[in-house]
Amino acid sequence: MSKTLKAGTISLVGPNLLSYPGGSDKIRVGLVGCGGRGTGAGIIDCAESSPGIELTAIGDLFKDHLDMAPEKIKGNLARRNLKVDDIYKVTPDHTFLGFDAYQKVIDSGVDMVILTTPPNFRPQHLKYAVEKGKHVFIEKPIAVDPVGVRSVLDTCDLARQKGLTIVAGTQMRRLPSNIQTIQRIHDGAIGDLNGGQVFRAGSGMRNWRSSEKIKQAEWSEMEYQIRRWLMWDWLSGDFVVEMHVHNLDIMNWIMGSPPQKCLGMGGRQARIGFEYGNNYDHFSAELHYPNGAQVAYMGAQIDSYASRNHQRVVGSKGSAMLDFRQGEIMGSNPFMAKNDGPSPSVRQYRDMIESIRKGKAINEGKQIAESTLTAIMIRMSAYTGQEVTYDWVLNNSELDMSPTDMEFGPLPYREAAVPGLTKLF
Repeated sequence: MSKTLKAGTISLVGPNLLSYPGGSDKIRVGLVGCGGRGTGAGIIDCAESSPGIELTAIGDLFKDHLDMAPEKIKGNLARRNLKVDDIYKVTPDHTFLGFDAYQKVIDSGVDMVILTTPPNFRPQHLKYAVEKGKHVFIEKPIAVDPVGVRSVLDTCDLARQKGLTIVAGTQMRRLPSNIQTIQRIHDGAIGDLNGGQVFRAGSGMRNWRSSEKIKQAEWSEMEYQIRRWLMWDWLSGDFVVEMHVHNLDIMNWIMGSPPQKCLGMGGRQARIGFEYGNNYDHFSAELHYPNGAQVAYMGAQIDSYASRNHQRVVGSKGSAMLDFRQGEIMGSNPFMAKNDGPSPSVRQYRDMIESIRKGKAINEGKQIAESTLTAIMIRMSAYTGQEVTYDWVLNNSELDMSPTDMEFGPLPYREAAVPGLTKLF
C-alpha cells in the first residue's frame, strides 16, 4: 500500500451533516490505533468529556494489540468511574485488523473517528475519513514530512467545505494558564516580543514498549519497526516532531505565526542501541519569527538529564514563563495563572463533541500543520546541517519518508542522519 491514495468521488455536504440537537444524542466513535494512547487516553478522555458517547468500532495493525484492547479500554473506563456498558459497544464484527483496518472502522457506521496510529499513517487516514464525511480527532503530530503536511492541509480544506470538525491533540491550547497568560501577552502585557526560549528535556524512553524491544523471529523488519515506531524517524518524525511539537505549538501561538527560518543541530550519544532505532536523543535550533524575535529551542530525551519543560518569552516591558502547571508574567504588568477544572485532554474532546452536536464545525488543521512543520523544519536542519526556511519546506521540499510498499516484509535499515552528509531535499 503506498502512502498516497487515489482520490475517489467526493460529495460535498452542508455543515449540518451530523448535527445533534439537544446535546444528549448518541455519537458513535471509531478508534483507529489500539496502543497506549488510543486505549489509555483517547477514547477514555472522549467518553469522560460528554454524555452519549459510544465506542462502536476499533482497528489496529497487530492482532495482539487488538486482542488486549477491549480489557484495557474497559479497565481504563472503570478507573474513571465511567459506565463501561453504556460506552463500550464494540462487537467482534466491528473489530478490524490489518493495514486496511482504518478503512473498515471508518466505513462501519461511526460518526467520528479518533486517529492514534503512528504519525506516518495520519495523513492517509485523515484523508479517507474526511472523504467519507466523518468528524476526526487526529493526534499530534499530523505528519512526519512535508509531503504529509501538504496532504493534511488539503484534507482540512476539504473538511472545511464539508462542515466537518477536525480537532488536533495539542491539548495545551486548552490549558487555562496558557490561555490566560497568552491572551495578556497578545494584549501587550510584556510589550513588543523580542525573543524567547523553548526548553524540554526528559527521560530517554528506554522502557517504552519493553516487551517489544527485542525483534521476534516471526516479525519482519517492517513489523518490528512499526511496533517500535517511537524510535524510527520515518514513523515518529523523531522526538522533536512527535513530542516537542506541543512546546513549539505554544511558541507559535504566542508569536502568532510559525518561524520563517531555522538553523538546527543535534545527534545521538546516549541512546544508540539498535532497539532505539535511528532517532536522535538531542536537538537544538535557532528560530527566526516574522516579527524579528529569535527563539532558542533545546530538547533532549536522555536519562538522568536535568528535567525542564517550559516556554519563555521576553518583551520590551517584561517577560513571561509558561509551563504545563502555570503561567507567569513578570515586569510592569505582573500576573500569575493557575489551572483548575477538567484536564485539557478532556476539554478538547468536550469542545469537539459540542461542535458536532451544534453543527458548528471546528477546524484546527492549519495550526497543527504549522506547528508540525515547524518541528519537521528543525529536524531537517539538524539532520543536514543546513539552514532552512519555512516557505521552502512547505512548498518545495520533496521529502517523503514512507517506504514504497506499506506491507509486512523486508525493509532497508535507515541509518541515523549525519549532518553534512545527509542531503536536504
